[in-house]
Amino acid sequence: MTAHDAGTDPHTEQDDTPATEEDDAQAIWNEADDDRTAETLHWLRAKRRAHHRQRRRDRAVLVYCVVLAALGYGSGYAHRFLRELELGADHGSLGTDLQRTLPAAFVAVTLGLAVLAARDALWRGPVVVPGPAVGWLLAQPVRRGAVLRPGFRLSAGLAAAAGLLVAAAAAVVLQVTDLASFGGGILALLPAAVCLPLLAVSLGMVVERRPHLSRYVRRSTAPAALLLALSAGQAALAATGHRWAPLEQAELWSGPWGWAAQPAVSVTGGTAPGWPAATALLVAVTAAAVLYAHRDAAYVPNAQLRGRAATATAVTSGVFTLELRAAKLAVMEAGGDEPKRWVRLPPPPNRHLVVVWRDLLALLRAPGRLGRAVAWTAAAATAAGLGAATAGEKRVLGLVVGLLCGYAAVGALAEPARLETDDVRRAAWSPFRLRTLMLHHAIVPTVLGAVLGLLAAVPYALAGAVWTLLLMPLCAVPFAAAAVFGACRGPARTNLLFAGAATPMGGPGPFLFAAWYAAGPLISVTGLTLVLNAALAHGPDARTTTYVAVMAALLTTGLLYFVTRSADRLVKH
Repeated sequence: MTAHDAGTDPHTEQDDTPATEEDDAQAIWNEADDDRTAETLHWLRAKRRAHHRQRRRDRAVLVYCVVLAALGYGSGYAHRFLRELELGADHGSLGTDLQRTLPAAFVAVTLGLAVLAARDALWRGPVVVPGPAVGWLLAQPVRRGAVLRPGFRLSAGLAAAAGLLVAAAAAVVLQVTDLASFGGGILALLPAAVCLPLLAVSLGMVVERRPHLSRYVRRSTAPAALLLALSAGQAALAATGHRWAPLEQAELWSGPWGWAAQPAVSVTGGTAPGWPAATALLVAVTAAAVLYAHRDAAYVPNAQLRGRAATATAVTSGVFTLELRAAKLAVMEAGGDEPKRWVRLPPPPNRHLVVVWRDLLALLRAPGRLGRAVAWTAAAATAAGLGAATAGEKRVLGLVVGLLCGYAAVGALAEPARLETDDVRRAAWSPFRLRTLMLHHAIVPTVLGAVLGLLAAVPYALAGAVWTLLLMPLCAVPFAAAAVFGACRGPARTNLLFAGAATPMGGPGPFLFAAWYAAGPLISVTGLTLVLNAALAHGPDARTTTYVAVMAALLTTGLLYFVTRSADRLVKH
């Protein structure tokens, strides 16, 4: 009797062998058969349809309001600016000055984009997925690329669109100054407008994908900022005719910043004979970087995505509730702040010096604040010096910009006061009342700000303006008082947005809120601008210097009075 007659089959005998657990798992799990990406995303889009419809309406209203405000308030200023550019091009050398700055300006812009993209990737990055999507959607059997890569494409598209808008504005300036036609200018700026933002987004994607790079980004921020300042200084010197041709030629071929500048240099009459090859290199490098970043977008760790989703939610909430300090703290807590260094100082012999001791210790452990103060001081000295050398509106503008930078420099040193008032319960360590504690917090910004102002005044004193040795350090005193007053501001008074009577042009509420929010710099900068402008108009001598010192003392006294009142209100609140 054959095997067939007996009802058996060799193949049947093989099928009856017991299957292992590995074979069962392979039979159950199959990535191709169990892929539910299309069904899941389709179901999610259906559930989100009403939400997305409402979001589109809200964005349309926001865009409408922004465009209306830009046309209503900005069109007149833009027309006046372009008209002045045109007159300057007819009667001066404005076009030539702009053409000289192109190589260094492109280097500065590229470095600025790189720093912004890398620092942004420390807490946000090109790919930000909402918290529910991270917790639920990525846990489903879906492809990560289908969920994460659209975020990268959206970020890249928005960056390129912003670059195109900037290129259009720059092309208008080139046309007004007779450097190039609008069509020629936009074509020359097109490679830079598209490629440089895409390269910045790709850099941000690399940092977001690899958490270990965050440490190197923080360490390299200060050198990159120094290079950015040097590039800006080179552009300013080139505008005045001080150019170094070998350095500019090296910059034009040293990387994407120079490759992007070559078409613009060529169309404005400069020397860039190899701009087609440079453009091809720029496009090739950009394409490779974007493809690499697009591939990386699917592999961002879930821990990174969860942290970024929480931080983005906190920042958005802070911005929409006008609590900008809360938004800044969320960014700092997410890892965007500078690294801390372990430094010790001997304790003070007197308890009245304990606040100064703590502030100095905090500054030594976070030296990035001192670096920012030095950078803002240099910018303030440059702007104020340029403004003081002119007359009329230009002098006032230079003083305002310089004083705003000076306030930012002193404000960077007043961070301990802000940390103290973020939660007034932290002041329980102090043997002083909160009002006295805030006054003590103003000592370190005042002294260090005056020292930085004195150092910034040395070049002007050597040039013959000895009066700057007194006036520039003197500005640090009201700035420190204003910075501490801003720290005692308290929660945002959003009720001011609806204060006042409505008019066809709108209500005064937003302006009242802005004035309350920026009261510290508004009072100090406005007061010092009026005093210094009057002193410069009459000539800086002993009498006007005394007048400035007296007015600065009165301004500081008033601000310190408001500091004590605000601190008492915080305690009661």
